[in-house]
Amino acid sequence: MSPSNRTRRLATALVHGGRDDFAALGVHAPPLDRSTTYPVRDLAAGIASLDAMIAGGQPEGSSIYARAHNPTTARFEQAIAELEGTQAAVAYASGMAAMSAALLASGAAGGGHVVAVRPLYGGSDHLLASGVLGTEVTWAPADGIAAAVREDTALVILETPSNPMLDLVDLAQVVADAGQVPVLVDNTFATPVLQRPAELGVTWVLHSATKWLGGHGDVLAGVIACDEPRAAPLRQVRIGLGAVLDPQAAWLLHRSLPTLALRVEASQATATELATRLATHPTVTRVFHPSRPGADPAGLIGRQMRGPGGVLALEVTGGLEAAAAVMSAVRLLTPAVSLGSTDTLIEHPAGLTHRVVDDDAQAGVGITPGLLRISVGLEDVEDLWEDLEQALKVADAAGR
Repeated sequence: MSPSNRTRRLATALVHGGRDDFAALGVHAPPLDRSTTYPVRDLAAGIASLDAMIAGGQPEGSSIYARAHNPTTARFEQAIAELEGTQAAVAYASGMAAMSAALLASGAAGGGHVVAVRPLYGGSDHLLASGVLGTEVTWAPADGIAAAVREDTALVILETPSNPMLDLVDLAQVVADAGQVPVLVDNTFATPVLQRPAELGVTWVLHSATKWLGGHGDVLAGVIACDEPRAAPLRQVRIGLGAVLDPQAAWLLHRSLPTLALRVEASQATATELATRLATHPTVTRVFHPSRPGADPAGLIGRQMRGPGGVLALEVTGGLEAAAAVMSAVRLLTPAVSLGSTDTLIEHPAGLTHRVVDDDAQAGVGITPGLLRISVGLEDVEDLWEDLEQALKVADAAGR
């Protein structure tokens, strides 16, 4: 990525990112390279290229083998790096593969210490809490990071807006409190359209690219944006574990980026309107969305974030029975996990995305049996509202 590319405005970068070699290739749409192996006619050059990749760098000629490098994936990575304002990005087969790679590359795995802020995505929470990678975790509130950091702390991990409570965290303050400890921020909910954590000093910016970046519910992927020295160990982990992103998925992701801002902004507008209406609904006890009064006491929207985002959560009266009734009664909304798709998804965090999180930990961050999370798609707001109203009527009857 050339330095001049970083100055392109968001809409332009979304359309043109990762396409710098198109003119030389004589193509207009992103090409798809499905090769698993690449010819090595000059052995000395091939050895040099392989040595560069083994060290975590980019190939100096032949890609050698697809587990080490793929041109289609590399173009997507270049686009993400530009969008996040970093020198590099490293893509993986899933968001959890990316999170695991960060723990390994940072030294947090195998007995290393991490400070983590709840709530996190349930899979990330479980990966840390289960100890499957040998990580020691101190769970701390966002304002308790400085006190929780130790001399041997390898990483600070958080998510903002948080999943599923939509809490906002002041990233500049987190970076200051972490001191010399690298900070990883899950930026899946915000996307680079609404938030660029690296500009605030965050070390690693992680996305479950399955969500908004893919945007169509048809690709599984993860990506981490960072500066080049931090990217090298991430690539080494990817080569060693084989957690590579399939080039077909990378192609779909790159194809989807030009419409990312349009999709995020449209979903955000509808989510804000739905949050306003739901807040006065008699069957809804609480609504969680950064646009709601009191949801952003630090004034981060406009300073850190460009808007409140397209995901909201609501708590219905009647607890689990009522929440289950809503899930069963919706007809336009899709009752499914994930987010960031063109269609609106509704799910039950306690029973699905955060099922693997300890009950006490769920309760500690406000995940109740009556909580539902909605990822707003691109449908007309009135159609979504009509569907939610009729489903909430069913829930009200179930809760009586």
